Amino acid sequence: MSTSKPSSLLSSSISSITGTVSNLNNELLDYVNPEKPTHDHSSVYYKRFFISTFNLGDKGIEAKFSSPMKIADGDQITVAGYQKGEVLQVLAYHNQTQQFSSNENWIVLGLGALFFFAVAIGLLNSQLVAEEALIPKLFLFGFTVVAMYMGYRALLIRVAVKLLSS
Repeated sequence: MSTSKPSSLLSSSISSITGTVSNLNNELLDYVNPEKPTHDHSSVYYKRFFISTFNLGDKGIEAKFSSPMKIADGDQITVAGYQKGEVLQVLAYHNQTQQFSSNENWIVLGLGALFFFAVAIGLLNSQLVAEEALIPKLFLFGFTVVAMYMGYRALLIRVAVKLLSS
C-alpha cells in the first residue's frame, strides 16, 4: 500500500491511496420516496446507493456511489477521498487491474449549485424578501446552503479526480 500526496481544500484533506483490495463487501441501499403512490412499484421512485467497504492494506475504505464500483478482491486500485472517522470516504477511484476509472459527476453538481444560487438571487431580489417576510428569507437561506454544499462537493470531487490523474 502506498499513500500519495494530500491536497488541502477548505480545511478538508483529500488524499489518494494505492493498494490491493481485500475484504470487499458490496451493499445496496434503496431509499423509497415517501411521496410515491402506494400502488406504483416502479423503480423510478427508488433512489439506489451502492456502498462498497473494503481494505487497502491496513486502511479501511468506504465508497458510496450511484452505480456499483467495478472492483474485486485482489484488484490493484487507487482511491482518492477524505478521512471520515476511521475510514477513507472515496470520491474517485482508478482500478489498474480492470483499467477502469470512475467518480460521481462533479459537473452536474456544479450546475446544480449554479441553479440553486440563481434561485437564491431571484429570491433576494423579490418583493417578499424586501417586505421582511420570514418564509421567503428561510427559502433564501435554504437555497443558499444547498448551493454552497453542492458547489463544495463538486470541488472536492474535482480535486480527487485531479489527484488521481497526477
